Amino acid sequence: MYIKRMTIQGFKSYKDQTSIEFTPGHNVIVGRNGSGKSNFFAAIRFVLSDAYTQMGREERQALLHGLRKNHTQEGGSATIMSAYVEIIFDNSDERFPTGGKEVTLRRTIGLKKDEYSLDRKNATKADVMNLLESAGFSRSNPYYIVPQGRVTTLTNMKDQERLTLLKEVAGTQVYEARRVESLKIMTETDNKRAKIDELLEYIKDRLGELEEEKEELRAYQEKDRERRCLEYTIYHREQVEIANALDSIDEQRQTGVDETDDNRERFIEGEKEIDELNSEISEIKRQAELQKVDKRQLEDERRDNTRVRAKIELDVKGLSEGRSQAEQAKVQYETELHQVQETIAQRESELQRLLPEFNAKKEEEVGVKRQLDEADAVRQRLYAKQGRNAHFRSKRERDDWLRKEIEEANVTLATRKAILMQTTEDVAEQEETIERITAEVQELRLRFESRGDNMQSMAEQVEMAKEERDRLMDRRKELWREEAKLITILDSAQQELDRAEQVLSHMMDRNTSRGLSAVRRIKRQQNLDGVYGTLAELLEVNERYRTAVEVTAGNSLFHYVVDNDETATRVLEVLQRERSGRVTFMPLNRLRPRPVNLPRSGDAVPMMDKIQFDADYRRAFEQVFGKTIICPNLQIAAQYARSHGVSAITPEGDRSDKKGALTGGFYDPRRSRLEAVKNVMRWRDECETHKTRKEEIRRDIERLDQEITRAVSEVQKIEHKKQQSDASYGPLRTELRSKESLLEKTKDDLAAKKRSADAVDASLREMAEQINSFEAELASEFKKSLTADEERQLEELNSSVQALRKQYAELSTSRSELEARKSVVEVDLRENLTPRLDQLRNQELDQLEQEGGKSSLHEKERQLRRINKAIQAGEKKLREAETAIEQAMSRLSELERRRGERQHQQEEIARAIERHQKRMEKNMAKKSLLTEKAGECSRNIRDLGVLPEEAFERFENTASNTIVKRLHKVNDALKKYGHVNKKAFEQYHNFTKQRDTLIKRRAELDSSQHSIVDLINILDQRKDEAIERTFKQVSREFATTFERLVPAGRGRLVIQRKTDARTAPAEEEESNDDDDDDEEQHGHRKSVENYTGVGISVSFNSKHDDQQRIQQLSGGQKSLCALALVFAIQQCDPAPFYLFDEIDANLDAQYRTAVANMLKEISSGGGGGDAAAATTGDQEDGQEGEAQRDGHAGGGQFICTTFRPEMILVADRCYGVTHINRTSSIDVVEKKQALGFVEGQRQ
Repeated sequence: MYIKRMTIQGFKSYKDQTSIEFTPGHNVIVGRNGSGKSNFFAAIRFVLSDAYTQMGREERQALLHGLRKNHTQEGGSATIMSAYVEIIFDNSDERFPTGGKEVTLRRTIGLKKDEYSLDRKNATKADVMNLLESAGFSRSNPYYIVPQGRVTTLTNMKDQERLTLLKEVAGTQVYEARRVESLKIMTETDNKRAKIDELLEYIKDRLGELEEEKEELRAYQEKDRERRCLEYTIYHREQVEIANALDSIDEQRQTGVDETDDNRERFIEGEKEIDELNSEISEIKRQAELQKVDKRQLEDERRDNTRVRAKIELDVKGLSEGRSQAEQAKVQYETELHQVQETIAQRESELQRLLPEFNAKKEEEVGVKRQLDEADAVRQRLYAKQGRNAHFRSKRERDDWLRKEIEEANVTLATRKAILMQTTEDVAEQEETIERITAEVQELRLRFESRGDNMQSMAEQVEMAKEERDRLMDRRKELWREEAKLITILDSAQQELDRAEQVLSHMMDRNTSRGLSAVRRIKRQQNLDGVYGTLAELLEVNERYRTAVEVTAGNSLFHYVVDNDETATRVLEVLQRERSGRVTFMPLNRLRPRPVNLPRSGDAVPMMDKIQFDADYRRAFEQVFGKTIICPNLQIAAQYARSHGVSAITPEGDRSDKKGALTGGFYDPRRSRLEAVKNVMRWRDECETHKTRKEEIRRDIERLDQEITRAVSEVQKIEHKKQQSDASYGPLRTELRSKESLLEKTKDDLAAKKRSADAVDASLREMAEQINSFEAELASEFKKSLTADEERQLEELNSSVQALRKQYAELSTSRSELEARKSVVEVDLRENLTPRLDQLRNQELDQLEQEGGKSSLHEKERQLRRINKAIQAGEKKLREAETAIEQAMSRLSELERRRGERQHQQEEIARAIERHQKRMEKNMAKKSLLTEKAGECSRNIRDLGVLPEEAFERFENTASNTIVKRLHKVNDALKKYGHVNKKAFEQYHNFTKQRDTLIKRRAELDSSQHSIVDLINILDQRKDEAIERTFKQVSREFATTFERLVPAGRGRLVIQRKTDARTAPAEEEESNDDDDDDEEQHGHRKSVENYTGVGISVSFNSKHDDQQRIQQLSGGQKSLCALALVFAIQQCDPAPFYLFDEIDANLDAQYRTAVANMLKEISSGGGGGDAAAATTGDQEDGQEGEAQRDGHAGGGQFICTTFRPEMILVADRCYGVTHINRTSSIDVVEKKQALGFVEGQRQ
């Protein structure tokens, strides 16, 4: 076995992970001072030895790289919070009993931890040390690790210190520890023996006193036995009498219980009946109150309707009187209108007859006038020509003048043609205007004439709209009445709900009540579908099993069932934040009810079978009710509870659990929590129903309000339209008159335009004829007078003009007469008849307005009919309400009478129950007293102790008086034994038994004393033998090793004894000769206690010269002797490997070479075989010898540090330690590099 590989991280100067492999032979490590060589050896000691145990914080800190004081002061290293050292051993020889080829041992240390691991598994320090001990790492011989200074320490040791070292190597500490422990036990044994002797002396004296008290005690016991027999007889007879009295009380109690149970059942039934009567009375009162509210509303409506009807009747009366006067005026109006219309028809007929004749005369007059004008124009031209010719001197002058006139005439002709065209256009436009105005007048007249129909239609529309409005308002009134009634019902239901919730809250603690209310509010606000309700709200159970369910569930009735723990957490957070009480939640996803073996028989029914609930909540109900069965009585319940390990309960609520506890008694059904919960749920549902209906009514009222608003708006719209129509007939009349005036004016303008056009046309013809005349004259010859033709023409024209003027005058006269007659007719129509007709039509409008008043009358009459109908319906409903109130009050009186009778019966039953209760209490008090007496008798009998057999029959037939008298005599006889020790026999027996026990115990202590003395002697002997044996082995190995290191010299160990001071040196040497046979032959054995020290005597030059003590040697020689002693100790107790830290520092060159060669031989397994074999004969333990042989035969692994080349030359592998940036590292180096480094260090 050897160290195969080693890994360090964070330990002292080794900051980074450093891993190095070793050979099983000689390994040499080189490096500068302070580079980390000693820290490397310290890492191995950190894992394998006891050097680093029970460290404080500062000591731990010193082992960590970044936390060492010098580093923290320099501030150059990062902080390392933990470090570890791991060593991997080659276990091919299975020296470690682990069964593996390798063994990995690691130790990790931090500021607050110190841990071992073995093969990557955690292990204790004791386990690790025991494993190392089993592999040969002896705590008594720590010299397989030789740190710096150890050699110097050995060199400077005194003889006494070397003796102490030899004892440690021999393992005497174990013997000393066991010897001290044995002495301590022996001292304790002596103390115990002394105490036992004292007790035995006391017991001997006490037994002598008790011998004298025993005889007096025997006489006392005889009298006492008789006394106890007499007292037992008295107590037993008293017990029998008490038992008989208790049986009688139990019979009376059972009879009273049965009677009380009957009364209680009758009382409970009566309470139920009273509750039903109270509920029915409350309902009737509520209905009566609603009827009263309805009656008040109906009375209010009747008063309002009566007041409205009176007002409508007054309006109808006034409208009826105005209607008769309007009818008379209408007759007069129609007569006058008929007359005016006939007169207008006559005038229009006459005008139609005159117009053709007038037009014919006018046309004839116009024709004659035209002819007259033409003839007069020709004549005037001829006269002008006749006059012009006299003014002109020549034709040229005439022609110039004519041309000029023609030009002027053409200009005038063009102008007049333009005027004619404009006039023609104006005439056409006037005609179009007349047509348009005529159409407008006809339309206005049509509208004017159709006014009555429109007004009638609008009145009908108004009436229909008002009917719709009234219908909607009636419907809204009904809804208002229903809403008021519903508000009353809701208030009553809310009061009942508050009462029910208050009753329920009194059945639970305040926090739970507040919590349940808060959970319902949170569920409503956050719309949580996963919050289902309490168990009491989610179950239905038959009334027969209600009490059993309540008793089984207890407070679990108010546990809230939710879908999962997330929902419960969410609600709980709100409860915690709002501080709204406490609630226990049952998340269905977390509930895992265990299956239970429930009995299945006729007298054991699982409670789950009697509960109705939603299958989704089965886990919650199985959690609470799954382990409970219902049995007919408590005896059967107790049997099933014990046999099946379940909870059993009766329908009355008496319960037996699996541990045998019985719970029962009277359970008041009036305090039923399930009933309270159902009552709350019922009133809550009723409130929600009424609230829902109230909201529906409110929505209907709002909808009706909108419809009524639309209906009122429609009525107002139609009335406004009617008012606009009424207001528009005045302007319509004005517009009609304006249009007619405009039409007449336009016609006059048209006539004027036509006359102007005719005049312009005539002027144009005249102008054209004049131009033609000028042109003809321009073409004729110039003469001073007219031609004959022209003279003749002029004469003809003069006569024609005279005739035409006469004819024109006649026609004008005839036309004027016709025109005068026509004008009279037109003026009469326009100025008289037509205005009168319009006036009459205006009266017709007024009559139509009166017809509107008539419509108002119809409206009022309709309203009157409607209000009468409403009053009749209200009267009918009022009578029905009064009838219902009377019936309700009659029914209420009947129910209150029945309730009073029932309450009286309940009082009688309660008094009977109270009487029975008092009687039962008296019996129970009597029973309690008798039970107490019976207990006292039993105690008295128990106090009598163990009775003789004769006590049960000796005085059985003796009279009680005789027994009492005899008891008095016995008690008097016992008084003289008042001083007797009543426990003399018992005490004598106890002391005798205690004496025997102490004697036996003292014998055991004596035996133990001898065993301890023998053990101490054996331990002393073995310690001496171990010291002697170890000295011999070490001495022999020292001589051999010294001879190998100094072939020319000789060395040995010298034991120092107390007698050596009086003995010659020659005798001393003989006494310490290596041959032990001399002492055995002479039978001389010196005690180890006489040893005072171990000296070293050596000779470096000869095997026969006088030897020198170590104090007389040089420093190098002393170091060599110390090394020889170390090698000798190691050869006596070989280890698997050795660690040497600069052991050759003080040696001379020749001795360094010898030490190096010796290490090479030992590591290769060559040297020391004979010496090891020689030691086996002195070993008492065969296994020890075998271990030593294995260690020598296989050589050993050496790991050494050095600054000398001799050690490097024989090394199997070399390693170099470097120190860079305050961090050490170790690597394999070539032997040449190692030698170069050593040579450099020496220079």
